[in-house]
Amino acid sequence: MESCRRGGVSGVLCSLSLLCVILDLQLDGVLGATHVEIEQHLEMGRKLLAAGQLAEALSHYHSAVEGDSKNYLTYYKRAAVFLAMGKSKSALPDLTRAIQLKPDFLAARLQRGNILLKQGNTQEAREDFEVVLHRSPEHEEAQDQLMRANELEEMQEEAHAAYHQGDYSASISVLERVIEISPWDPESRELRADCYIRMGDPQKAIQDLTPTTRLRNDNRAAFLKLSLLHYSLGEHHDSLNHIRECLKLDQDDKECFSHYKLVKKLSKQLDSAEELIQEERYQDAIEKYESVMKTEPNVLHYTNLAKERICHSLFKDKLAHEAIDACSEAHQRDPRNTNILRDRAEAYILNQDYEKAVYDYQEAKEFDSESNEIREGLERAQKLLKVSRKRDYYKILGVGRSANKQEIIKAYRKLAQQWHPDNFQLESEKKEAEKKFIDIASAKEVLTDPEMRQKFDAGEDPLDPENQQGGGGGNGQPWPFHFNPFESGGSFHFKFQYN
Repeated sequence: MESCRRGGVSGVLCSLSLLCVILDLQLDGVLGATHVEIEQHLEMGRKLLAAGQLAEALSHYHSAVEGDSKNYLTYYKRAAVFLAMGKSKSALPDLTRAIQLKPDFLAARLQRGNILLKQGNTQEAREDFEVVLHRSPEHEEAQDQLMRANELEEMQEEAHAAYHQGDYSASISVLERVIEISPWDPESRELRADCYIRMGDPQKAIQDLTPTTRLRNDNRAAFLKLSLLHYSLGEHHDSLNHIRECLKLDQDDKECFSHYKLVKKLSKQLDSAEELIQEERYQDAIEKYESVMKTEPNVLHYTNLAKERICHSLFKDKLAHEAIDACSEAHQRDPRNTNILRDRAEAYILNQDYEKAVYDYQEAKEFDSESNEIREGLERAQKLLKVSRKRDYYKILGVGRSANKQEIIKAYRKLAQQWHPDNFQLESEKKEAEKKFIDIASAKEVLTDPEMRQKFDAGEDPLDPENQQGGGGGNGQPWPFHFNPFESGGSFHFKFQYN
C-alpha cells in the first residue's frame, strides 16, 4: 500500500491492481450467492423433471444457465428437458455448447450424435460417434449407432438413385427404412412425398409433407405444396389454411400469394353456395355453383361437386324433370357418388317413377351399405312402388307429388265434374264412372288431409283396408265418406259439393 502512494506510473498501476483486488472480492461474494442459487435451480429442475412437470423444470434450468453460462452440466441438463418435451431442435444447441465447454464430455457427444442421426445428418452424427469410440473403444451404443449411421447413408443414396431412375415404388420402399432411423429428416419425407405424388397418391404425400413444416424453420415450399395438394382433392378449407401459413412466413411470397387469391375466391363461392342451400334459396345456389365451375374449370373435383350440388338443389326445389337430367349428368361424371343416386331417386319419386327410384337406392346401398338414410330411402321407395300398383292418388288426380292443396282441389273439381255418374246414361258407363268417381274422391280426401298425405308419401295407403280396422266399400276399397251414395242402385240424383 505504501508503494502506491509514491505516484507516477507505478502508482497508477498499483491503483489498478488494488481496484482488481476489490472487484475480485466483490465478485467472489456474488458468485458464492449465485452458486447456491444455481444448485437450488438444478435441484428443483431435477425433481420437477422426475415428476414429469417439464415446463416448470425447464424454467429452473433456464435460470441455472443464466446464472452460470460456463457450466457445461447446466446446458446438458436443460437439453435433457428439451428432449423430454420432444424439442430436439432446441436441445441440439445446448448439447453443442456443453461439448464446447467440455470436449471430452462423452454423454453429450453421444446424445448429440443420436439427434443428428434422427435428423438424417449422417456425416456429423458419425463424427460424434467416432469421438466417443476414440476415447472409449468398447462403448457398445456408440458402436451400434455408428453402424446405423453408415447403413443410413447407404440407404439414402439408394433411395435417391431409385428416384432418379423413375422407380418410385423402390424409392418408397427404401425410404420407409430410412425414415425409421431418421424420423426427423425432412428431406427423406419430402422425397417420399414426391414419389407418392408421381404415383398418384396425394393423400400419402400430404401425410409425409405435414411434419416437414415443423422440421424446417421456414418451409414455405412445403406449405405451398400442401395447399396445392388439398386444393386438387377439393379440400379448399385445408388448402386455404396452408397457404395462409406460407404467407405468415413471408407475405410477399409471389407463388403463395397468387395461389392464395385463387383459393380464397373459390372457397368463398363454395361456402356462399352452401349457405344459400341452407336458406333454401336453391336457384341462387345453382347460379353460385355455376360460378364455381367458371372460377376453376380445370380441377375435376370442383366441377363434379358443383354438378352434384346443382342436382341436389333442383331436387330440393321440387323441379323433378330438371333434377333428373342434372343428376343423370352428375352420375355419369361420378358413378359411385351415393349423394347423387339418393337425390336422383328422390327426383324420380317426385316424378312418380318409383321403379327407377328403387333401382337408384339399391345401387346407392351397394356403395354404402351402412347408411341409414339410404336404407330408409330404399324402404320408402319400395313401399311407394307397392302402393302405386294398387292406387296412386297423385296419378288419379293428375298432379305432381309437390302439388299444393289448391292445385289438388282444382284438379279434383275438374275430374269430379267429368266423372260424376249422372253424366252417363248407359248402366255400364255409370258403373265405370262410379269407380272413377270414388277413386277421385278418395284421392282428394287423402291428399288434402295433411296427416293422411304424410302417410301416403311415406309409402302407406291410409284408406287401404290392410292398414285400418274395418270400413271399406265395394271391391275391397273403403268409401271416402260415411255413407255409400250409390248403394240404392239404379238411377241416382244427388247434389255433390266440390270443396
